[in-house]
Amino acid sequence: MTLSSPFAFDLAQALGLRIIPLGGLGEFGKNMMVYQYDHHIIVVDAGLMFPEEDMPGIDLVIPDITFLAEHASQVRAIILTHGHEDHIGALPYLLREIQAPVYSARLTLGLVRNKLKEHHLPHEADLREIDEHTVLELGPFRLEFVHLCHSIPDALAVALHTPAGTVLHVSDFKFDPHPVDNRLTDEAKLRRLGQEGVRLLLSDSTNAETPGFTPSEQALEKTLDTIIGQAKGRVILATFASNISRIQQVVHVATRHGRKVGVTGRSMLQNTRMAIELGYLTPPPDGLLTPERMNHLPPEQVVVVCTGSQGEPTSALVRMSRGEYKHLHIGPGDTVIVSASPIPGNEKMIQRTLDNLFRLGADVYYDELFDVHVSGHGSRQDLKKLIELTQPEYFIPIHGEYRQLVLHARLAQESGIDPDHIFVIEDGQCVSMTPEEVTLGIQVTSGRVYVDGSGVGDIGAMVLRERRRLSRDGFLAVVVGLDEETGDVILGPEILTRGFVYLEEADDFLEKAQQVTWDVLDEFEETSQVIKYLKKRLADLCYKETRRRPMILPLVVEV
Repeated sequence: MTLSSPFAFDLAQALGLRIIPLGGLGEFGKNMMVYQYDHHIIVVDAGLMFPEEDMPGIDLVIPDITFLAEHASQVRAIILTHGHEDHIGALPYLLREIQAPVYSARLTLGLVRNKLKEHHLPHEADLREIDEHTVLELGPFRLEFVHLCHSIPDALAVALHTPAGTVLHVSDFKFDPHPVDNRLTDEAKLRRLGQEGVRLLLSDSTNAETPGFTPSEQALEKTLDTIIGQAKGRVILATFASNISRIQQVVHVATRHGRKVGVTGRSMLQNTRMAIELGYLTPPPDGLLTPERMNHLPPEQVVVVCTGSQGEPTSALVRMSRGEYKHLHIGPGDTVIVSASPIPGNEKMIQRTLDNLFRLGADVYYDELFDVHVSGHGSRQDLKKLIELTQPEYFIPIHGEYRQLVLHARLAQESGIDPDHIFVIEDGQCVSMTPEEVTLGIQVTSGRVYVDGSGVGDIGAMVLRERRRLSRDGFLAVVVGLDEETGDVILGPEILTRGFVYLEEADDFLEKAQQVTWDVLDEFEETSQVIKYLKKRLADLCYKETRRRPMILPLVVEV
């Protein structure tokens, strides 16, 4: 097993293929893989990740695409394997920098069109539909596709046939014997590719820690049938807006129990409308309820599907849990089902939402207590089966945190792959593949770009550190006005704080802070020296008096 090293030899100039991960390796989300052969580039996926707890104020995190921007003229295609946010969410930001056709299956393109409309880019994208029968000839690449089972229809694996050999990129998948849409993972095609020769397999590692096979969606439908069947009042189920298969299951179960189904939440409404138009979602015979009709029917006749499974602050379920959702109010007798696993970093927001739902008197079902969610990702036996079907010569685990990549690599070794042919790499670490060998290459620019409101990439590590410090200890500002000619104090010193101490209840501290300021003003004449020593001495005072380290902001103005 080969671990990544920044000192590896670079074969970039040799004739061959470079595999360049720009996101999704060593982390959960923002999946993006680049395949470069000579002057031709194929990009597979353009995902985002949700901010972690130590990213205050950040809305989204996307991959650093500096490498692609520097080679923009070489990009022949962007391939999207399926329609989840961690695979398509960064596409609007990528398309602002890269002009290339986007290829994906029909449902994924429907979700992409909704997303591009939100970003005011609907007419600037070249969107091209493909399916598992499509073959693309793009320079030295010949691409074919394999249908996969996942928690969303139309998931695809990508086989990239190149002069250096065949690379099989298998994104999120599982071997589900009873999928909601009755379309199995195409084992025959995977086996055929293996027989023809897979030089390198890249495979999703999300569930590399989970033993056995991932349960079928059919098992979840039985659980939903039991919960909805015994519910006395209204049922509210929260899931991802892109989880069309889960929404279809709810429609099936609710219809069996004589309940009508409604959806609420902006993205949920958009996606269900699009899925119905494209034929991926079969609505109930009398259609989906509007928010108005949900409230006018007896509670025991209603099932509502909404967003908010990750505790997102503006989602429908979270606003319901706070009593702030105008269309629907949860109370005793209602049943709430949170049908999703927590994304790392979202645990506290989800727990806060669950607490609020319990306070409202609802019966709450969630993953830690009940089997109300089935993963769309293959577990260890699914992963092993994929390796056995495709018989790759080399292997790279993708899509997962570092421990999951290592565990997947060990599983590949147990499955018979030479440990010297297994590469555990992270974002930016290239792998070079020639007809003769596969080796580690150089490190390219990669990392995280933070999206905050309309700002993209203007929030760096320094700003995040300051935000964390402000959220932890607050700040103290001192305002002083000096006469430009004489240097005399004509304003202040005035002490202001936020998130540190409440000055009206800290008269003693206020007097000491003002005295420190006067001492510095008496001791130094140059404004730069005054600012420097105000920072230091006020910081020392704050720590001595409170054992806290607020941010110190001296504002010295010459008037």
